[in-house]
Amino acid sequence: MSQQALENVFQDWQNNEALAEQMIPLVGQLYRQNNVVATMFGRSLIKRSVIRILKDHRFVRKIEGTELSVEDTFPIVKAMSELNLGPAHVDVGKLAVNFKRQSGSDLDAFLRDELSDIIDGYKPGASTGEPQDVVLYGFGRIGRLLARVLVEKAGGGNLLRLRAIVVRGRGDVAKDLEKRASLLRRDSVHGPFEGTISIDVEARTLIVNGNVVQVIYADSPSEIDYTAYDINNAVIVDNTGIWRDEAGLGQHLECKGAAKALLTAPGKGDIKNIVFGINHSAISDEDRIVSAASCTTNAIVPVLKVLNDEYGVVNGHVETVHAYTNDQNLIDNYHKGDRRGRSAALNMVLTETGAAKAVSKALPELEGKLTGNAIRVPTPNVSMAILNLTLDKGTDAEALNDYLRRMSIDSSYQKQIDFVDSAEVVSSDFVGNRHAGIVDAKATIANGNHAVVYVWYDNEFGYSCQVIRILQQMSNVQFLKLPRQVG
Repeated sequence: MSQQALENVFQDWQNNEALAEQMIPLVGQLYRQNNVVATMFGRSLIKRSVIRILKDHRFVRKIEGTELSVEDTFPIVKAMSELNLGPAHVDVGKLAVNFKRQSGSDLDAFLRDELSDIIDGYKPGASTGEPQDVVLYGFGRIGRLLARVLVEKAGGGNLLRLRAIVVRGRGDVAKDLEKRASLLRRDSVHGPFEGTISIDVEARTLIVNGNVVQVIYADSPSEIDYTAYDINNAVIVDNTGIWRDEAGLGQHLECKGAAKALLTAPGKGDIKNIVFGINHSAISDEDRIVSAASCTTNAIVPVLKVLNDEYGVVNGHVETVHAYTNDQNLIDNYHKGDRRGRSAALNMVLTETGAAKAVSKALPELEGKLTGNAIRVPTPNVSMAILNLTLDKGTDAEALNDYLRRMSIDSSYQKQIDFVDSAEVVSSDFVGNRHAGIVDAKATIANGNHAVVYVWYDNEFGYSCQVIRILQQMSNVQFLKLPRQVG
């Protein structure tokens, strides 16, 4: 390559960087002023760096076969910022691809047609629901990640307001608050918190990116009156896992200021186990206690759903290769569970999982068709589910992957199913992935009626994003998604 050609390539990169830099404040303006969430084929552009935006553009090549440039999307974002838009999730990547296919079209006319549902739809004070107070009962791994996501989304039209966290402890309040803040500020797996956190010891609050979060000390729900903190009709998100049935979780509903409870673990008895994207419509206004099921159930159910719809699942076995969790011992010690007392950091630990049986709570059509087991492995986060299935309709790996790829970008399961086609990826590459599960195309095996599908999932962050989606459903926070799905 000549020197001039090299300089041209570098100049193109710099030009794209400059356009991405100009795009960032426009995306922020749409988010804060109009409650418009701009995405790139399902990947949010809110609060993203220049490099992240450029990488998201390059990602389009893997799913559309053509690389999308910021030169294609910047004019669209700029034109959107000049329109009086109402609240919505708008995929500027899909808009750009559609506009390129209509060569010669007028951009303003194109956008007015594609976004006609929300043009002149914004009125000051208008929203997609009412503000909802949220309380995190427990502040462990999932609780802190939920706090991060809730604070991240607080600037636009999410309407979910993190008002308080509930923790045990009656010791030195100043030291306790500093420790809680430190754990939220720094995370060995997910990295540093993007923002600032300060403490008000007298008020017992954390101020997280301007969000004032009350810290309530209590050993049981019966000790709490949320209205004393001006918290009303709150959804209590129970991250402790101590109570999983209606009687136990019902304690939250007896507190003044609490309206509903959401469990971040599989529920027992008649509690609805919800996998968002699959059976979230089963949540009614009358439901006061809901379960978000397990991380594994959330990872496999969407993939099983689309496979069953297209090919029919006769039967199968789900093997979970799962990162170790806090319920295991760091070194050998007594544990009430079989094998889990052995060192999590030194061993692969064969254990049971209820994920396969739990599938039928979200997908009744697969009742009795799946078995399951789990192996805990010495990694702190990101797990894998191996779906070994007998299908009713035969296929091959190429056709199966093509179908799953299309489901990941052009279906209602876009937020639940991600798709990767690389021989280089390993578990750490999926830390922070917001999808419930990620299909690994290179690992897919399909021969006639037998198929093996490998699904990665961030069992902490991806699951937390699913929990947030259920919170939105319970709070009637709905967003129109544009451009509209074809078919």
